[in-house]
Amino acid sequence: MVNLNSSSLILEGGTFRTVYTAGILDAMLDHEIMLPYIIGISAGAINACSYISKQKERTLRVFVDYRHDKRYMGIRNFLKEKSIFGLNFAYDVIPNQLELFDWDTYQKYEGTILVGVTNALTGEVEYMNALEMDRECTLLRATCAIPILFPEIKINNIPYFDGGLADPIPIKKAIEDGYQKHVIILTRPNGYRKELDRQSKWAMRLLKKKYPKLADLIEDRIDNYNETLDYCEQLEKEGKALSFVQNMQ
Repeated sequence: MVNLNSSSLILEGGTFRTVYTAGILDAMLDHEIMLPYIIGISAGAINACSYISKQKERTLRVFVDYRHDKRYMGIRNFLKEKSIFGLNFAYDVIPNQLELFDWDTYQKYEGTILVGVTNALTGEVEYMNALEMDRECTLLRATCAIPILFPEIKINNIPYFDGGLADPIPIKKAIEDGYQKHVIILTRPNGYRKELDRQSKWAMRLLKKKYPKLADLIEDRIDNYNETLDYCEQLEKEGKALSFVQNMQ
């Protein structure tokens, strides 16, 4: 049994698949379970923010109310923001005007919350303190910036992309930081293993000239992801992790 009071919480990304993550986090809020150390990647980081702001069903409401809103997601956004998502609408208008984010409760969180982003120049993951995030949610934009579908997101004039490229399931970071028990929420079916797809090959070709290390990272990402899944399964067998795996295709 995992002692939740001294455990890390690891949240994989997965865009709309993370509605599964949201349901688990809402159940944790129902039982007043607030973990002291959280790492979120990509959309997992968005869920982490709603969790520590204690806003049940907020992620679900955003998905239901705006999933088909062209301001939120649509080809026309490429004309203005070079992104399939409307960046200003999704990361500023929604949290600050429409589906209000509780910044006060969020910033009172007494634990550690990290967001993983991928440095486009080095190809390395960097973990940033989510409690220092600005009101335009630049950090969340960066961790969700899937190459080709998003533009690069600059923080301190450094270009970043989706944190899942370099560290899709950041369990080893939690261990490095001293945590030996873990709650891991994954968004792929049990037994899933990643394979090189056409989109990844296309992204590698387009990025090779400008960001060669990022292109190399995408090529290695599949092995990294699959090895990390193996590692998570081993931790669970050893009683060091409790994993939630969604089984809907």
